[in-house]
Amino acid sequence: MRYKLSDVMELIGGGTPKTTTPEYWNGNIPWLSVKDFNNDARFVYKTEKSITSLGLKNSSTTLLQKGDMIISARGTVGEIASIPFPMAFNQSCYGLRAKKNIVTEDYLYYLVKQSVDILKKNTHGSVFDTITRTTFEGIEVEIPTLETQKKIAAILSALDEKIAINRAINENLQQQVYALFDSWFVSFDQTDGKMPADWREGTLGEITTITSGKRPPMKQPTATTEVSIPLVGAASIMGFTNAVLYNEPILVTGRVGTHGVVQRFQSPCWTSDNTLVIKSEFYEYAFQALQRVDYVNMNRGSTQPLITQTDLKNVSIVIPTEAILLEYEKIAGTLMAMYESNRKENERLAVLRDTLLPRLMNGEIDVSNIEI
Repeated sequence: MRYKLSDVMELIGGGTPKTTTPEYWNGNIPWLSVKDFNNDARFVYKTEKSITSLGLKNSSTTLLQKGDMIISARGTVGEIASIPFPMAFNQSCYGLRAKKNIVTEDYLYYLVKQSVDILKKNTHGSVFDTITRTTFEGIEVEIPTLETQKKIAAILSALDEKIAINRAINENLQQQVYALFDSWFVSFDQTDGKMPADWREGTLGEITTITSGKRPPMKQPTATTEVSIPLVGAASIMGFTNAVLYNEPILVTGRVGTHGVVQRFQSPCWTSDNTLVIKSEFYEYAFQALQRVDYVNMNRGSTQPLITQTDLKNVSIVIPTEAILLEYEKIAGTLMAMYESNRKENERLAVLRDTLLPRLMNGEIDVSNIEI
């Protein structure tokens, strides 16, 4: 049966407590904004900010409940997530609540995910792209029976659940590697809090080579068969190009613009001219050392943040014996190899999910014989 998208759910507006009232902030109620979303994961569990019960009472924000959805509606539009427990949210988003006599909560998530491109094409606003209630009213969708909805959602949810499990495992692996570095090279737990006599204070440049990225020959926002090499910016992949600058393990951090994000790459890529590229025989040790750099005080830019190669090379670090470095590299490398395997599996699972999504939603794949 066909419905307007707006007729299968309740749209809920968000809001913000008064920013100058400290009693409204840092409470026990998570407060969502679009920066808390993660496109790799269906659910959002952590928020940068939180509010108090008083803040909730004295704002226009609404408490979303478990099973509700949230969608970014202003600026960067169309980012979506599901809510695992009660959360408030800001005014640049809409909460979406399934009308359960028409759609299940799980099915609504994938229905909206399938409709994101259409929503983006029907935004309003002269300064910022904006999704309004009218946007949802202008989109028609075909809704199958509740039984069919449950089968479709079960297939897609299984993939998202596996992605979430892999992400949780990877967070734990990262925590282990971080804690091991702190124990050995910061707290010196193995030697009663004192640096061993045969270790020394040195600089990052002694165990790494640091160079700047380069301007790519061309770039485009999405990957194609001909243009598929990730173009790495200061904080993330910023597009794709058609040439390879590095095809070896490298670490990348921002030279101009965003500082403090350290990215790992072990496959073909091109690093842009606003990055610094770090190579080292002691890859995992260098990665952990870079995580602990004070990038704020290293900034040389007056109008735009800037870090030089020389400044990064001169960062003070502990340099243990080569034997200890190699031992740490072996342990940390084994854990991070598991991390990399999980990350690659998640990429494959996401591609499979996104390939199945439209085919399941439009009935191209028959689910009538599937038992759940």
